[in-house]
Amino acid sequence: MLGRLLLLIPIVIIPSGNSMRPWAKHDKGAENVIFTPFLTEGSRNAPAVIICPGGSYCWLDVKGEGIEVAEWLQDNGVSAFLLQYRTAGFGAYLTRYRYFVRGRRHPDMICDVQRAIRLLRENADEIGIDPDRLGLMGFSAGGHLALISTCYSDTDYTALEEGPAEVSLRPDFVATLYPVVTMQGDYAHRRSRRGLLGEWGKMSGKLRDSLSVENHISDDYPPVFLMNCLDDPVVDWHNSVILDEALTEAGVEHRYIQYKTGKHGFGVSEVYGTKESRQWKNEFLDWLKSLF
Repeated sequence: MLGRLLLLIPIVIIPSGNSMRPWAKHDKGAENVIFTPFLTEGSRNAPAVIICPGGSYCWLDVKGEGIEVAEWLQDNGVSAFLLQYRTAGFGAYLTRYRYFVRGRRHPDMICDVQRAIRLLRENADEIGIDPDRLGLMGFSAGGHLALISTCYSDTDYTALEEGPAEVSLRPDFVATLYPVVTMQGDYAHRRSRRGLLGEWGKMSGKLRDSLSVENHISDDYPPVFLMNCLDDPVVDWHNSVILDEALTEAGVEHRYIQYKTGKHGFGVSEVYGTKESRQWKNEFLDWLKSLF
């Protein structure tokens, strides 16, 4: 317990924006996980968000879907925590070496999200956030990670190394932007599927089913903010429609915004995307205020 608390001290005392590696001594590859806080004044009573950038589970768009998003949230009174979770890496993207060695793959990424939630909730008083107003925000493959981590929040992937969590690993809300959703059928984003599941896992029908978000939405799923664009050339727009239908069927509170233009990967940019798609930022802030 003391060792873990010592690892957590920096998030309380370091200036906002400084990075740390809070679980470097745990699972192999976790030394590459970086957690960066962007704290706001008076954050104790405001919502806080863990950000999962996209990158097909092979790499991360740390700047456009990470730092810039965190700074935008911070400017709008929301404490943000940028999670650079484990990915397969460029080597796995360029070669097929994971046929022979495990590499980084599922459930590493979910475990990283759960550790982030656990760290923040177990130390909410020291950090200065409300543990009951903690959400996930993900872009593209990071959107899938935010969603699927919520689906499996009752399964504690951190317990093996750290003992069972004494806090809930379920976020209080999820924001998912132009997300990967399904791992099955014609609408699956194949690069993300391969990055997440590995060379053998991508061929497993059981794994594809277990990591297709639409198959695991329950009626106690937290509120969801969902946005995508019809002209998205990367992730088929039907992914968001599938998710919207699953949320509706389960009776989950959610807001779905579908734009005609904007394409993919624009984050909070005022340059990329379109004037239409950039409206999502104000829509999200209004939605978040309506929750709390």
